[in-house]
Amino acid sequence: MSSTPALSNAQLNKRIISVVVFTFFCYLSIGLPLAVLPGYVHNKLGYSSFMAGLIISLQYFATLISRPQAGRYADLLGPKKVVLVGLVLCGASGLFSLLAVLFEANPLTSLILLAIGRLVLGLGESLTATGSILWGMNIVGTVQSARVISWNGVATYLAMAVGAPLGVLLNSAFGIPGFAVLIMLMAIYGFWLATRRPAVVVVVGQRIPFNKVFSRIWLYGLCLGLGTVGFGTIATFITLYFASHNWSGAAFSLTLFSLGFVAMRLVFSNYIGRFGGIRVSLVSFAIECIGLLMIWQGSSSLMVDVGAFLTGSGFSLVFPALGVEAIRQVAPQNQGSALGLYSAFLDFGLGITGPLAGLLIGHWGVDSIYLAAAVVVLFAFAITLRLQMMTRTVVQAS
Repeated sequence: MSSTPALSNAQLNKRIISVVVFTFFCYLSIGLPLAVLPGYVHNKLGYSSFMAGLIISLQYFATLISRPQAGRYADLLGPKKVVLVGLVLCGASGLFSLLAVLFEANPLTSLILLAIGRLVLGLGESLTATGSILWGMNIVGTVQSARVISWNGVATYLAMAVGAPLGVLLNSAFGIPGFAVLIMLMAIYGFWLATRRPAVVVVVGQRIPFNKVFSRIWLYGLCLGLGTVGFGTIATFITLYFASHNWSGAAFSLTLFSLGFVAMRLVFSNYIGRFGGIRVSLVSFAIECIGLLMIWQGSSSLMVDVGAFLTGSGFSLVFPALGVEAIRQVAPQNQGSALGLYSAFLDFGLGITGPLAGLLIGHWGVDSIYLAAAVVVLFAFAITLRLQMMTRTVVQAS
């Protein structure tokens, strides 16, 4: 990664935001249908809650498979080209959603079109998000990696906070075409904007194989993937959870989750540099677990809202805290691959959450998935604690 002269915080943030804005466009495309599609598949097309969760999770599986290659292509071709392709794919997902409505009379055809759209969106996510992070790291230098990752996360969950309720409003007014057209328009504008941003020089150097990169970062990724389950259960099934209790305001809970996430990133992201990524992750997992337990025991929508806010606040710093530790394990010319592989664990966690949670709902009801998610996050806490002990042993030995 390139080095840069000393810049003020405002200058650094301005440079980073100029490229992570593409992450915002990407995740707004993800957030718009998030609170609508499960109900559409379940209620309108007549498929089971398991199938509703599977349709949502297809995006995460596509991202999981493509994320490592997205990082490798960003290393080889440069992040700008990767982001441009990603934005095109995000826009294509809106087109497939629009086509699904046109074939609504045939539920199977409509479902297949939605599935294709989710797969395309997953590819677009991996390219756009990974490329934006690497673009920002090239612009401001690897010493600011935590800042870049944190701002990328702010863009991600600010988009989710806006996207979920906006998607519900557009769906109420215009149906699925309302947000499908908006997704396509955002992709067009984002592509035009990206072409106006300067590209960065690709770092030259020996690139190690995927298996060696994986061996250096997999424990950090595993903890990330387990911690992601809390987000997955809220994002995919909070609407069904509220419906099972005859409450309204599911989209508001999604917004609170995202606001808690963004607030923690803005206020406490500098704690990663002060206390280290492992310590910050341990505190984060503890807060996330408490939030999930509150949702599980939620006796009112207010209690669930507080639980969602705590879950978002806890999950907020997990990705940058463990991510900074992960990319430190490789040389600059391999950091795209490391970031892609590390991020793939997040996608894997989200991917398995939907169908597994759907199975749990079928046997023990929707409340059970939040207890299960809390247990999984507690397991992530235990592994991170073990990772901290291993790190101390290595430091003492050296």
